Amino acid sequence: MPKFSSKSVESIGGISVDTDNEDDDNVLKKSMYRTSLEALTDVDWQESRVLIFYTGGTIGMTKNTRGKLAPNPGELEARIRKYPHMHDEEYAKERFGGLASPPLVLPDCREKRRVVYWVYEYSPLLDSSNMTMEHWSRIGNDIKTTYEDFDGFVILHGTDTLAYTASALSFMLENLGKPVVITGSQIPLFETRSDGRDNFIGSLIMAGCYSNIPEVTVFFNSKLFRGNRTAKVSTGRLNAFDSPNFSPLATAGISISVDYRSIFRPTALVKFDVFSNLSHDVALLRIFPSISSDTVKSFLANVKGAVIQTYGSGNIPSNRMDILEAMSNAANRGVIIINITQCMHGGVEAIYETGEAMVNAGVLSGFDMTPEAALAKLSYVIGKDIDLETKKKMMLTSLRGEMTVTVSDEDGGIESDLAVDDIIESIGKALEMNSAVGQLHLQEILVPTLFLNAVQNSDITRMNQLIDHVEDLNQTDAMGTTYLHVAVSEGQLEVVMWLLQHGALVHVKDLKGHTPLWVAVACELEKIIKLLVVTGAHLTELPTRVGEALVSAGAAGNTKKISSFLTAGVNIDQQDNLGRTSLHAACVVGATEMVEFLLGRGASSSREDKIFMTPTMCAQANHYTDIVNMCKEHFTSQEHSPTV
Repeated sequence: MPKFSSKSVESIGGISVDTDNEDDDNVLKKSMYRTSLEALTDVDWQESRVLIFYTGGTIGMTKNTRGKLAPNPGELEARIRKYPHMHDEEYAKERFGGLASPPLVLPDCREKRRVVYWVYEYSPLLDSSNMTMEHWSRIGNDIKTTYEDFDGFVILHGTDTLAYTASALSFMLENLGKPVVITGSQIPLFETRSDGRDNFIGSLIMAGCYSNIPEVTVFFNSKLFRGNRTAKVSTGRLNAFDSPNFSPLATAGISISVDYRSIFRPTALVKFDVFSNLSHDVALLRIFPSISSDTVKSFLANVKGAVIQTYGSGNIPSNRMDILEAMSNAANRGVIIINITQCMHGGVEAIYETGEAMVNAGVLSGFDMTPEAALAKLSYVIGKDIDLETKKKMMLTSLRGEMTVTVSDEDGGIESDLAVDDIIESIGKALEMNSAVGQLHLQEILVPTLFLNAVQNSDITRMNQLIDHVEDLNQTDAMGTTYLHVAVSEGQLEVVMWLLQHGALVHVKDLKGHTPLWVAVACELEKIIKLLVVTGAHLTELPTRVGEALVSAGAAGNTKKISSFLTAGVNIDQQDNLGRTSLHAACVVGATEMVEFLLGRGASSSREDKIFMTPTMCAQANHYTDIVNMCKEHFTSQEHSPTV
């Protein structure tokens, strides 16, 4: 990962780390563990964890000694701690009172969880005009490094290139399952009159409390936009950003209203990853009257991809065959050319002769993509190690909801819709709820109940009939349980797979803080555990909590439970809050078969607990000679095993 100064110092949770001598990923991890993440040991607190990446921008600026606004490294977090509407000092003292550098805590905002957050400050802080693809890669890789530690992420960013960063990250973060919210402000956070505070607080709430919006988004002026649909539309107004061709995903008023039907969710059964091999060989050209063919030829000469902004619905002058010829020649030699409109609203349609001529010249439609999204997508696709035709198909496909593509209904869809509509209409008549509003309200009540019943009964046919009526596949009940939690608890592998392929999220927690993966481990469902892990699930419970479960399983001789944890990615030597491992527990109770099982899977017989007892010593203290010998033989074999 690149460094951006000769002596880069970064801080998180109030701790600065010199990155000159270590790999940036390791520094980030180590600095994380030097903060209070490991101190979150009380499972009774209903909290979500958010990491803020402070890259720079107006939002974090303060006045310098000359009274001018400027970025001041190391000052943002200290200032936030003094503002009661951004940090709940009393809660923090009660919760993290013994820590030298406690995290920040957002005051109660009438959500189900309190938002606990950390600030990771980049060095140097950037004016967003200086943002590059290398910086996008750094942000993406920093998210990847800390992905399993947090429930959501906020990026503080300057407004000038914010839409470019949002678009780029939306493509780079592949199979994203957690919220990434980007924000900035027109007025600094700490000014008396500021849009920064609302943007800052709103972003934290969306990242921490709305885990069922797993997109790269932009929160600005009380609206949450899809990142790759966003454009900066004003230099001076507080509503500086808009989404011209796509309505907001959420709007924050007295309450927060979310359009769940519009949420873009991952449906591939693969883990989250970051693709950072973006191509620099892309460019953007705006057609204008009397543009010369030499300009177009020169522009297309040394690029692998180009975005052309044309008139209206995708038109160029009909009498300029020289321009069409230049584009056709470039397309024939493998340059991918994308046609988007110069207009803020609407998209490209080949309804005029000149638009059709562009298609015939090998130019691809960019539909209603913004220039920022089109350029970022082109850079992302060209960077892929795939053939040219596949790249073109990707450009014509909506990868992250970045463009509107008309898709015909599948066979049988109308019949299924009619069947569900008939049920709702019949019940509505019986209850005298015949108005449109009444029918809609009835649908909001009935559809989740019908769908839950289908999930519980493994009725995939009925699930297919209902899915188009389900507003949010990740909605929760009073206990925070999702359909995926239910399917997992019932042990229904096919239903779990169906839900994942339709956008169910593996990271949503119930009110006890458990994801579906924990439920699968608790129920010892090996196949479902493997499926969830392949899809990117990871245990979010505190390590000591996992250690307690392992110790209990070790004492009980439950090898199936241990295997379930190992399949879920748990370290076999994970310790509980007393430093004990499952092998300690097995040695204490004399569970010979369990000891043999654990040693065979690499458990350490020499790991000490908090009173400096090893598993071998536990067996000795309880006079289990056979187990002592097993542990000693294992230790000896480990000592003499070759190291790679």
